[in-house]
Amino acid sequence: MAQDAGATLIQEGGYAHDGQLGLQRSVTPIMDSIVAFHDGVLMWTITAIVLLVLALLVIVVVRFNAKANPVPSRFTHNTVVEVVWTVVPIIILIVIAVPSFGVLADQITVPDGERKYLGSNIFSFGEVEVPAPEVTVKATGEQWFWTYEYVDQGLFFDSYMLNEEARLAEEVVQPRLLAVDNELVVPVGTTVRLQVTAAPTGVIHAFALPSFGIKIDAVPGRLNETWFNAEETGMFYGQCSELCGKDHAFMPIAIRVVEREEYDAFIAAFENGSYDDAQATLVAAR
Repeated sequence: MAQDAGATLIQEGGYAHDGQLGLQRSVTPIMDSIVAFHDGVLMWTITAIVLLVLALLVIVVVRFNAKANPVPSRFTHNTVVEVVWTVVPIIILIVIAVPSFGVLADQITVPDGERKYLGSNIFSFGEVEVPAPEVTVKATGEQWFWTYEYVDQGLFFDSYMLNEEARLAEEVVQPRLLAVDNELVVPVGTTVRLQVTAAPTGVIHAFALPSFGIKIDAVPGRLNETWFNAEETGMFYGQCSELCGKDHAFMPIAIRVVEREEYDAFIAAFENGSYDDAQATLVAAR
């Protein structure tokens, strides 16, 4: 019954499903750009290249086999062909590079309320307005779990993966190897500055959450920075994406996006009590 109760969440949650094709559904401007870049420029380019190479292979097989061409030509150079196979790949790389650099710059440039971002149109060159951050979260990769801090409030908590017994005992069953005991809670429609690092005595991790278009290294002694602005509420999952040791596969990331009023109540309860007290406000709201 618990698994049946969780069926809706499992189908709608922000994570990959069995048999899924393509990228995860986007819920942020950054991921909009990544999807547009992948489904537009990259897919059309690679499709054209594959068809061209296939056509060339067919021509070679049909026209230049020993039966059709018993006396092979003996020329060694063709200036036009050599120029084309040098210039065309350069043009292709430039076409790919221009939006690619734009997407990369969007991911690592935290909004200031004035700079515009690519959004769902990869060649918009900055038409999506994103407000300046209202929430700052610091994520620290430990061995092997995550520690989160609401920087402005000075609130800390740890997030561990749930074991199977605890996961199946929940009222709403979350996906295996992605469920955590304490998820990060953020408000919907709000720009969140995300600072990422790793424990000074630890190793390199990577904070990755596909639905948000986030993937950034967590390096000991270094504070990397990215951002996101979730456009809808729900649970969204990711994982450490750096080979960080024996429990690398068991340090998932779970972010719960809630309405602003729920977030404010969550933070107020956290400031006046504990994470469990804050989590109770979300349970009560549901």
